[in-house]
Amino acid sequence: MRRLRLAICGLVVAFGAAAQAQAADRSVTIGVLNDQSGLYADMGGVGSVVAARLAVEDSGLPAKGWKIEVISADHQNKTDVAATIARRWYDIDGVDMITDVTNSSVALAVSQLTKDKNKVMLASGPATSDLTGKACTPNTIHWTHDTWALANSTAKAALKVGGDTWYFITADYAFGHALERDTEAVVTANGGKVVGRVRHPINNTDFSSFLVQAQSSKAKIVAFANSGADTSNSINQAAEFGLVAGGQKLAGLLVYLTDVHSLGLELAQGLVLASPFYWDADEGTRAFSKRFEEVHGKKPTMVQAGVYSATLHYLKAVAEAGNAEDGADIVKRMKAMPTDDPLFGKGSIREDGRKIHPIHLYEVKTPAESKQPWDYYKHRATVAAEEAFRPLKDGECPMVTH
Repeated sequence: MRRLRLAICGLVVAFGAAAQAQAADRSVTIGVLNDQSGLYADMGGVGSVVAARLAVEDSGLPAKGWKIEVISADHQNKTDVAATIARRWYDIDGVDMITDVTNSSVALAVSQLTKDKNKVMLASGPATSDLTGKACTPNTIHWTHDTWALANSTAKAALKVGGDTWYFITADYAFGHALERDTEAVVTANGGKVVGRVRHPINNTDFSSFLVQAQSSKAKIVAFANSGADTSNSINQAAEFGLVAGGQKLAGLLVYLTDVHSLGLELAQGLVLASPFYWDADEGTRAFSKRFEEVHGKKPTMVQAGVYSATLHYLKAVAEAGNAEDGADIVKRMKAMPTDDPLFGKGSIREDGRKIHPIHLYEVKTPAESKQPWDYYKHRATVAAEEAFRPLKDGECPMVTH
């Protein structure tokens, strides 16, 4: 009888251990790491947390018994702060995947740490094309846009209408440098010329001296290789200095819906911009954006849409694997699956970690053309996925062998 009791106890313990192991396998912790209080808070920020939670809901996994938690933190656009948070998340808090990661310098650091810890990073907010170039890793996917795609789309559009001389006003860090570099390459390859450039500190408020130099250059295109509040301030002050009135055209190389909202159509009208996502593009984008706005109070930007799309695809790969433990394996599974969701449509993920999809060119409407709140863009052209992003062979990604 004693042996029988021991055997039964052993079975109970074994069953309990197996149940605990299965429960652990079916748990996922997602960390949204971004700027939640500074110049990039509007285009990512808390809205990216909302997007990630909507993706969890739409994955259907919680209804199947999965425990999925979304946590977030503000990296304050400081690389050391971001690295400290990411290391704590991975080592102590059990985070399996970090997403958004707005700010290119931050993203490059967190991407390397993610590789070292064999976790997953899904970049939506950062734009540097180096994430799938010389700094690529088997644990990072770059989802929404990058500097090469933005330069290729926006610069070519400006060149087609005679914008053959350029002056750059550039944010002085990794993102701005990459955007300027990639845009200049497109400009010069297509017969244009860069006549000058100036660099400004991130989160700048006074662009007067930079704009005076741009005005004096007589360049046909004054290009802002910056983002967020820096872009809004640049364009606002350019109007005050009369650059457009004097015959120069402005190119916002990375403009978000929230930037246009902040500027207002009186100032932003006529701007040409590139984006893979717009809330009013079709029934699918409108349905998601309505849900998002009900929670967040604003329409989603392309970064927030990218967080949703990337997280949803990630959870499909996790479900297939049965757990989220091996980051490189999850990324490999994500690359093997074609991407298809209502926000970005059909696409794929290349071996260098670049998620590809069409990029659309939009022009900002005039106040008279806008018929409802957030009705800001009119579609001008679409660049096919295969043409929108840098060719695989040109990226210098060490993982690409051909």
